[in-house]
Amino acid sequence: MKLGIQRIRRVSATATVALTAGAVIAGGAFASTAQAAAPPAPTIVAKGGFLMDNGTGRTVFTKAADTRRSTGSTTKIMTARVVLAQKGLNLDSKVTIQKAYSDYIVSKGASSARLIVGDKVTVRQLLYGLMLPSGCDAAYALADKFGSGSTRAARVKSFIGKMNSTATSLGLKNTHFDSFDGISNGSNYSTPRDLTKLASSAMKYSTFRTVVKTKSTKQKVTTKTGGSRYMAWSNTNKLLGTYSGAIGVKTGSGPTAKYCLVFAATRNGKTVIGAVLTSTSEATRTADAKKLMDYGFKRYLSRA
Repeated sequence: MKLGIQRIRRVSATATVALTAGAVIAGGAFASTAQAAAPPAPTIVAKGGFLMDNGTGRTVFTKAADTRRSTGSTTKIMTARVVLAQKGLNLDSKVTIQKAYSDYIVSKGASSARLIVGDKVTVRQLLYGLMLPSGCDAAYALADKFGSGSTRAARVKSFIGKMNSTATSLGLKNTHFDSFDGISNGSNYSTPRDLTKLASSAMKYSTFRTVVKTKSTKQKVTTKTGGSRYMAWSNTNKLLGTYSGAIGVKTGSGPTAKYCLVFAATRNGKTVIGAVLTSTSEATRTADAKKLMDYGFKRYLSRA
């Protein structure tokens, strides 16, 4: 009788081991299938790139993500971020366009919102002029308006100081600004990771989200003589209208920066946000961004 019981126990133990082994093999097979479903990381032309899940902050893609590079006009994301963080901000307050702003554009050969001296333009309109046509004149007007000091030079210096203190408060350890628009004096830099974090922070402001997803706009401004005129601006971000779910954010270019793009898109309630720096052309920076966003959304699908 005892021998029979022992035999039954041995048979039961063997069956348990077999079931357990089968479960491990099956589990491994399922894991391999899930792993195989994950898409391969894309190859991009840009020297640096970064992509993250905007909801969780989880990193999705990196390429030299912490290497400091010139950022061109993607700097203007911080310009807008500093303005929008002002206490008691009145977006409808008016700023009179000064000759210094247009002189600056001419002297630098800079991108312009084509602001006209003497016109009275609201802060909200300046943000459109800043982010859509990448107006360095609009950037100058905002720095002059929101900096502190008795002279224009002092106000601009103060505003750039606010840009750097904001970078510090956001934990952007590889970012520094020496201009309000990205036309560098030698020490204006950031990284794909830092720019992505900056853009994510800026996107928390509803006004910023509204502005950067706008393809084009026509704004009525007050002229020097009290009349009115319309300013028409188109967004330099070609992802808008060409990439499903694109919601922003900002282009940039320059002799050192080459071609840059900070971008974001939302699909099925998921938002990815990222940046590419030092790409070779407008076309390649856009293609790089599309590759990264496609990859991000496929990663979501592979986990479903």
